[in-house]
Amino acid sequence: MKRADFPYLADWFAITFRWMAIVALAFSLILYMDGQWLPLALLAGSLVWNLTMTVLAVFNQRLPAHRTLNTLVDLAISMTLFGLTGSATTPIQWVGVLAIAPSAMYFELRGALLIAVMATALETGILYFLFPAQFNLLVVEYLGGLNLAIGLVFGGLSLPLMKRVRTTYHELVRKQHESETAIQRRERERLQAFFDMIETFSSTFNYKRVLEVGIQAGIKAMGLSEAEGARLLAAFFLFEDHTLRYVVGQGFPQRDQNLPLAAQEGILRKALQSGEPQIHHGACDDPELSELVALHACQSLLVIPLLRGMNVYGILLFAHPDQNFFPPERVEYLMIVGHQAVIAIQNARLFADLQEEKERIVQTQEEAQRKLARDLHDGPTQSVSSIAMRLNIARRLLHQNPTAAEEELAKIEELARRTTQEIRHMLFTLRPLVLESEGLEAALKAMAEKMRDLYQQNVVLDVDPTAVSALDSTQQTVVFYLCEEAVNNARKHAEASQITVRLKYVTNYTDIIGLEIIDNGKGFNVNEVMGSYERRGSLGMINLRERADLVNGLLRVDSAPGKGTRIRVFIPLTEEAMDRLHGRVRA
Repeated sequence: MKRADFPYLADWFAITFRWMAIVALAFSLILYMDGQWLPLALLAGSLVWNLTMTVLAVFNQRLPAHRTLNTLVDLAISMTLFGLTGSATTPIQWVGVLAIAPSAMYFELRGALLIAVMATALETGILYFLFPAQFNLLVVEYLGGLNLAIGLVFGGLSLPLMKRVRTTYHELVRKQHESETAIQRRERERLQAFFDMIETFSSTFNYKRVLEVGIQAGIKAMGLSEAEGARLLAAFFLFEDHTLRYVVGQGFPQRDQNLPLAAQEGILRKALQSGEPQIHHGACDDPELSELVALHACQSLLVIPLLRGMNVYGILLFAHPDQNFFPPERVEYLMIVGHQAVIAIQNARLFADLQEEKERIVQTQEEAQRKLARDLHDGPTQSVSSIAMRLNIARRLLHQNPTAAEEELAKIEELARRTTQEIRHMLFTLRPLVLESEGLEAALKAMAEKMRDLYQQNVVLDVDPTAVSALDSTQQTVVFYLCEEAVNNARKHAEASQITVRLKYVTNYTDIIGLEIIDNGKGFNVNEVMGSYERRGSLGMINLRERADLVNGLLRVDSAPGKGTRIRVFIPLTEEAMDRLHGRVRA
């Protein structure tokens, strides 16, 4: 079988002429020849053949040697029919038209005349062998003239007809070629736009530049004319302080760019909750988007949510005055832009977070160095200086007052022991070996003992061993330093007589552990302290928050002047608990 993209028009003309000949022959047989069944049966076979050719033409298919095969079958049927009718003087003596007319469509004038000659020769042979009584030169000339006349008429008719068919065919081929070329050009432009977009996304962490390129790529991907592109409104709105804010776009006036969107109702809420693009036809009557003046003239809106996992970044908004501007194909292209934009936003924010993390690490190192310097200055350095001064005094007293010298040496010995304890405590704080060898509970007990021995600070522990065992080694290390930081802050600033450290499962939860550090000290104003770190040069509370972040925890600080301080850290043990803890489960 041979299949074509275009209709075989010559086949359709040949089939049409064949149907006309079959109908005319059928009427002639029925009206003038008493409906002889054998010729009618043969004509029925021709009808089935033509029906088969019609089906093939409908599906633009051809048999091998299609034209030659059709011509030979038509010629065989017509000559058999001529022989079955029994005479050259019957009303179907023009039966040769069944072969001549279709052949004229296939082979034009020359083919029609050739088949006319062949039909005349075959009819002459049939008369000579089957009906010798009717055979004479006059009958042969009559049949030949009739067949040639039919060939001339249909052959002449086929010349302009087939010329028109060829012209139509070439025009169809040309249009299809132009259409395919245009489609290929649009696809190349679309792919080039996507490649340029991805290249830009990969080469810069300036997310505003990335989003601008994304909008232009979306316009190119839709294959818009310059006029259509100018009428298209497009913008990225990203979340900032729980509201959507305009970032980049085209077609929005300054008023719209400064307008925050709550995304709590209408199309925006539906898009963000479903995670699917939302299309709105007709005038913009959305309770939130109708506040944007630029959308008042638009009849079609497309909102694409910018989501990745549980993170919601914002929306990509397109609008156009044409009500049917966003068919599924265009929506699909613009969704690709949205997905790529989300990746670019993630990369840009990860890079920004990395920069912030680097700065935090530097600040933490500097703060640790300052803390160590302060602790050394306020503790061992002062003690060593005091030992040096007392040794000088003791040396002078050795000759003047040996008894007083002995008492002074005893004080120096006590000071040296205290200094040794301070240094050991500092080393314990820098690297608690007991935490590595015996675990968190033993480390907390050691810290409490050192606080009591060195600073006479009472620290009460209330630790659930099952909660400790649920924490991995990294989490235990972070929890220890959280406790150490909070207890030291309370010792230095709260003037508390007692500090309590609790580590237990949160009530009614088996996947969240709660850490509490409570003191009965003088307390403080949390907002005031958190807002004055730059002036005070202390990072104590910030260190607590950053350490809580290391275990995906949630930090809560409750305090007031004269009422003590309560620091709580909720530590999730599973991803589901983390999502619940931080309120990131979407409805």
